[in-house]
Amino acid sequence: MTRRVVLLFIARHAVAIALSFMFLAPVVFLLLTSFMSSDQTLTSQIWPQDWHPANYVEAFNKAPLGRYLMNTLLYAGLATAFMLLASVPAAYGLAKLRWRGRNTTMVLIICMMMLPPQVTTVPLYLFWASNGLTGSLWPLILPMLAGDAFSIFLLRQFLVTIPDEYLDAARVDGAGEWRTLWRVVIPMARPGIAATAMFQFFYAWNDYYGPLLYTSENKDNWTVSLGLAGFRSIHHVEWQLVSAAALLTMVPIVVLFFFAQKAFVEGVTLTGVKG
Repeated sequence: MTRRVVLLFIARHAVAIALSFMFLAPVVFLLLTSFMSSDQTLTSQIWPQDWHPANYVEAFNKAPLGRYLMNTLLYAGLATAFMLLASVPAAYGLAKLRWRGRNTTMVLIICMMMLPPQVTTVPLYLFWASNGLTGSLWPLILPMLAGDAFSIFLLRQFLVTIPDEYLDAARVDGAGEWRTLWRVVIPMARPGIAATAMFQFFYAWNDYYGPLLYTSENKDNWTVSLGLAGFRSIHHVEWQLVSAAALLTMVPIVVLFFFAQKAFVEGVTLTGVKG
């Protein structure tokens, strides 16, 4: 009976099991590579001949990963906080307030989502350079005070699902719009806010183009995505150190998603961004 139950389980979940192996295979390969010697990496041998756990220590000695992690945490944390500070009120105004030009504004926000970032790279770089902020992470953090188009769209889709009766009841009791937003809307929108915050945090954590553009001349402000490029030497790439460093930088993201996956999945499901 036990064997039959196992076979039935495998048959019913064959597709999910196959997809799990597909997603786990690169991570397992990365883990095995991080324990290999420099001569064995990128050969036909998948399993390490000799295990080298010292690669993780050498990765920290090769580059200041601690500083890169702190810079990345500063960038991702402040960018996420500033994004929420600006995007939540903007999404509330688009979802629950009636004013002329609301639909036009929503169309403009969707158009901003479609605008490639390379289009605005040159004027933005000249602007931040004229203000003496190039070489730091502030050109990537301060724009979040104006909100983010995708975050506003995602939050707006979630806030539309909140019944207007709750807001009308708060207004009848004498609450203004800001108090209604803070006391009624935000507590009910926590899953959507959590999902949006995680999207922004993951994007900032993995961002390579932005730090390369603004901090490439100042290594003290490099992030982990940019710092991983420091493991390249003139003649070859030390793949065992790159793999070890990559796994170390993945740990905070995996831990964060593990503890917040319920709110993340619920928020994405209720906003309608699925598939």
